[in-house]
This record gives sequence, structure tokens and C-alpha cells, in this order.
Amino acid sequence: MDYELLIRIVLAGVLGSAIGLEREKRFKEAGLRTHFLVAVGSAIIMIISKYAFSDVLSENDIVLDPSRIAAQVVSGVGFLGAGMILVQRQSIHGLTTAAGIWATAGIGLAVGSGMYEVAIFGTLLVLIGLEFLKRVFKFAIPEMYNLTIESVSEENVQILIDQLSKKKITVTQYEVKVKQSKKAQRYVIALKLDRNKNIDKNEVTKLLQGVSGVIAIKWH
Repeated sequence: MDYELLIRIVLAGVLGSAIGLEREKRFKEAGLRTHFLVAVGSAIIMIISKYAFSDVLSENDIVLDPSRIAAQVVSGVGFLGAGMILVQRQSIHGLTTAAGIWATAGIGLAVGSGMYEVAIFGTLLVLIGLEFLKRVFKFAIPEMYNLTIESVSEENVQILIDQLSKKKITVTQYEVKVKQSKKAQRYVIALKLDRNKNIDKNEVTKLLQGVSGVIAIKWH
């Protein structure tokens, strides 16, 4: 038993988990376990690609390309990443998570091939990109107000947007999720509002509270 190969698999899992934890904290579709599994699986596939055919290679006139199996991970993980991307009401979600899955597969392959420094540096770079890149370029990114409204009626979505439009507040993006409980079904409406216009939060809150069926309003 070559214990270094086992260490490679464990290291891949640790690095993948680090990226998954960042996604988990942001309540993304693919979190800790998904990134862990992608990294570990990629490392195992890379180890198989490099070392699993030594018995065959000992025979005469046998030539294998060890990169062929690993190459399939890149395209295969692409399908997994596509499953993370959701299109709702002309809005796209999950692109960053899908890219993170793809990068995690690359890190797993690097660890599986024994390129530890590349894998660790790649993980740090991915985490920096996910956590700090937006902050560094904050000056160039349009600022948004994030508003979450909980309602008992799905019909309130359009009513709420109309109310905001009357105040000349631009809704740049919104998403509706259903929260099911034993007593009733509720709708959680997450909106992004253009921050270029100064908004009186108290005034807007009072306006939206006047809509029948609204039970909670939260700015964050």
C-alpha cells in the first residue's frame, strides 16, 4: 500500500471542503459536501489515470496516455456545473458555484497527480477570488439594496414591484422561493434594488407593509 496516495485523496478532500465551506456560508446550491466529493473523486480518477495500468504497461508494445482519463473529468464536471445553473424569470443563478465546482475538480486532479504546491496555491487563489475579489473592485461594481419580503400570497410579487416602481425605485433582480410549513405556505421574495437612488428605508417599509398578505420585511 502506497500511503502517499491516500494522503493525496485526503488533502484533495480538505482543499475541496475549504471552497465548499465558503459556498455553504452563502447558502449556494453546491456546498461543503458537493465540493468535497468533486475534489476527492477527481483525485481518485487522477491517481487511477497515472498508476492503475502499471501491470499492463509491463507487457511489450503497450503504450498508454495517462492524461486521457483525467481529461474526461474536465468535460464530465462541466455537466455537473451546468446542473448548478438556474434560470428564473430572465435571471441566472449559480454561475459562480458552477465555476467553483470546475475549479475544485482541477484542484483534485492536481493533488492526485502529486502537484501539491499547485493544488494548495490554486485553492488559496479560488478562496481569495470568492471572498475578496468583489471587495477589491467594489468601487467599480454597482451597489444594490437587498430586500427580503415574506408573503402569504404569490400574487403580491407584482403588486410589490408596482408599489416600488411608483416610488421610482428600480428592481434590478428578484427571486421567489416557497416556504412550506404544516400550517401554511409562504412566499419569500428576494429583491435587489438599485442603490443609485437614495431610498428612505422606513418610508418604503411602511409602504410595503400596507400590501395585504405581507407578513415580514427585512433589509440586508
